Amino acid sequence: MILFFDPRATEYGAVYHPERPARLIGSERHLRAQHPDWTWATPCPAADEDILRAHSPEHLARLSLSVDFDTDTPAYPGIMDHARRAAGAALEVVERALMGEKCFSLMRPPGHHAARDQAMGFCYLNSIAIAVLYALTRRCDRVAIWDFDAHHGNGTESIVRGNQRIRFASVHQFPGYPGTGAISSNNIWNYPVPPRADPDFHVHELEKVLWKLTGFCPDLLLVSAGFDAFAGDPITNMTLEKEHFALFGSWLTQVEFPVGAILEGGYSEELPMLVDAFLTEWEKGVGSR
Repeated sequence: MILFFDPRATEYGAVYHPERPARLIGSERHLRAQHPDWTWATPCPAADEDILRAHSPEHLARLSLSVDFDTDTPAYPGIMDHARRAAGAALEVVERALMGEKCFSLMRPPGHHAARDQAMGFCYLNSIAIAVLYALTRRCDRVAIWDFDAHHGNGTESIVRGNQRIRFASVHQFPGYPGTGAISSNNIWNYPVPPRADPDFHVHELEKVLWKLTGFCPDLLLVSAGFDAFAGDPITNMTLEKEHFALFGSWLTQVEFPVGAILEGGYSEELPMLVDAFLTEWEKGVGSR
């Protein structure tokens, strides 16, 4: 397992904000202690050329200003650089996954709410959208996105909608933030799950959509790995437990093409254990063939 991590991703935040440095500090410490054989790498920042496939020049310029986007998405000092590094880690996940490696981006800020011209929901640049569009410039004809974050990946959907070389699938709490994701259309497959849904139903929906994505026969599967559907997460109303995230990882061992994963949400103190459960089960399998 290769983990992309940069300690500078822990150098910004606010004490009141759930998307805080402790998410990465605790996860890095735990994973290094539990898996001394795993490989750690520092990502390079994403270049403008790669970012601009997903975002507008105006959005990049806006990220350089010291003006908050909304109360959830402050203009932290240096946030452009932090978001570039997170996006760069997603690009490196693509490269290493296509080489047959199992790899995970342990970076912040998350990205799947960021739209072409808008930062929102703790997200500034849409790392997974940047990564999937980059993959299409490599040797990939088709790429799939499996988003199991508790929140709908509205930004990802808006960026990839209509691109027939991409399939985007999201299983998420609805109603809930950001209020989208109730309708599927074209290359977008949304599976809304009600708050406090039975975890067996939630897991069934996630499994169903994963195998539906494999039917698309993609050259690469990218995972928006959010851990906020955990029953103890402070900002959602879902019911999954650690063993469910381990199950998601075990499913990836059965996928017969390259897979890479990128951290999105997850705001409970148990995040390190949830990430560990997911990665450990994924790492146990034989991987892509």
